[in-house]
Amino acid sequence: MFKKTIIIPLIIIASILLGACTSGASASVLKDESKETPRTLSVDGDGKVTLVPDMATISIGVHSENKNATEAVASNNSKSQAVVTALKSFGIADKDIRTRNFSIFPRQEWSKDGERLGITYVVDNTVVVTVRDLDKIGKILDEAIKAGANNIGGISFDVTDRESAYQKALAAAVENARARAEAIAKAAGVSIDKVQSIDSYVNASPVPVMRSYAKDMEASAANEVPISAGSMDITVTVHIVFTLQ
Repeated sequence: MFKKTIIIPLIIIASILLGACTSGASASVLKDESKETPRTLSVDGDGKVTLVPDMATISIGVHSENKNATEAVASNNSKSQAVVTALKSFGIADKDIRTRNFSIFPRQEWSKDGERLGITYVVDNTVVVTVRDLDKIGKILDEAIKAGANNIGGISFDVTDRESAYQKALAAAVENARARAEAIAKAAGVSIDKVQSIDSYVNASPVPVMRSYAKDMEASAANEVPISAGSMDITVTVHIVFTLQ
């Protein structure tokens, strides 16, 4: 009888301890299963800044041809130097005049009957010029043509401080994206919380003005070439993922 009174409490205590362990394990499993992937909302936003260009790049070249290679190069060098001198007379610095191409090649001449007429040497010297005073572009082109330039390519306009414009467009894009997210969330009866991720894309192209001048335009070079810079846009698009409350 005495032994039974000892054994029964021990069985009861063991059962209680076992039950406690089992209960803890079940709670842990339930807790893990209750974890959910955060709800998110993805939106795009756009920001645009319109600027007036304050600089331009121009391709200016001298094209020469002669039956004698030495004379072809000498003639081209003389005119090219005259063009550079004309450019510098407008205050254009050396760092803003960069040689893009210098080439010389022999071109075989043929008659209509297919006979060889000899070789003509073709020389080209092209510089890329950065103009920081847009009011002078017309006069600069006029003087370059007078000095001997006969191959002027496209003119591209741009802005000096792109970074500042980009930051403004970026801020506007983020604000636009947040406004869209808040509108969508409100319509769905939820609220946005934090930014989970964000990506940005920028689109800013120089404004091109395609013009071409040939040697036969020298006679009209007395009239200033009309050039208009217009305006340019820097657009930023952001993709933002917000978590929802």
